Amino acid sequence: MTQQYSLAHLTVLGCAPPEMTYIAARAGYDFVSFRPIFFGLPGEPNYALGENKELLRQTKTALADTGMKLLDIELARIFDGVDPKKYLPALEVAAELGGRHVLSSIWTEDRSFAIERFAELCELAKSFGLTVDLEFVTWASVSTLRGALDILRDANSDNCGVLVDTLHFNRSRVGLEELEAVPREWFHFAHLCDGPAEIPDTKEALIHTGRDERLYAGEGGIDIAAILKRLPAIPYSIELPHLARVKELGYAEHAWRCLQSAKNYIAVHQQKSEYQVASGVFNSLLTSGHSPVAL
Repeated sequence: MTQQYSLAHLTVLGCAPPEMTYIAARAGYDFVSFRPIFFGLPGEPNYALGENKELLRQTKTALADTGMKLLDIELARIFDGVDPKKYLPALEVAAELGGRHVLSSIWTEDRSFAIERFAELCELAKSFGLTVDLEFVTWASVSTLRGALDILRDANSDNCGVLVDTLHFNRSRVGLEELEAVPREWFHFAHLCDGPAEIPDTKEALIHTGRDERLYAGEGGIDIAAILKRLPAIPYSIELPHLARVKELGYAEHAWRCLQSAKNYIAVHQQKSEYQVASGVFNSLLTSGHSPVAL
């Protein structure tokens, strides 16, 4: 199966959904991943499609013009005092645009509250045919794969999943073997990017890289191939914000380089893997006393 890719909104956050869709189509992506839930952070653009009908109309036109599909929306955060019903307009928009998944993360230390609200979010999303995929973020309350899986098991929703971001996987120091114990049906898509080999020891530095300076695949020190090897065949959403490169190259060129570097990286490592398999078979035949040529 041909690998599919989505352009995550954080990669080109200065672009509204219509512009982002056209950029993704020209670059060769299969999907887009929108951010129609407004955080209210300083300087953050508001792309609340459920409230901005003209922007929603333009987004529908862009999707129709390009044939692009919506993979997921973000970010339905679970934080102290949140009522998941506040996300209903975004869930409705996701379903209306043909989206498949809703990205979530947990930012409260009250575990019982987190489980209750996450389960409620899953129930709301289920009525729209959407999954809710929990991302463990290195500087969030739930920051490890193990922690995320504990929430999923206790929430006990049949439309939940876990989102592996290669940067957070690396920086939360998750073991590769932990992936092999995760039910395959809980993987729906993954976030792909690279990052420096050295893991910062401060929250501020972790946030800076995560939001402002991620690297192209193969450019940093993360063993992306080892992570992806342990995931089933799912789309990769490239979440790769880099403010300096966007300023230098522009959003369109940056989005294209994100995709090309990912494709090149995967192609190289796939070839290495196939070579290793072939070499293993060859060596096995030699040690068994059989001639590969004769066979």
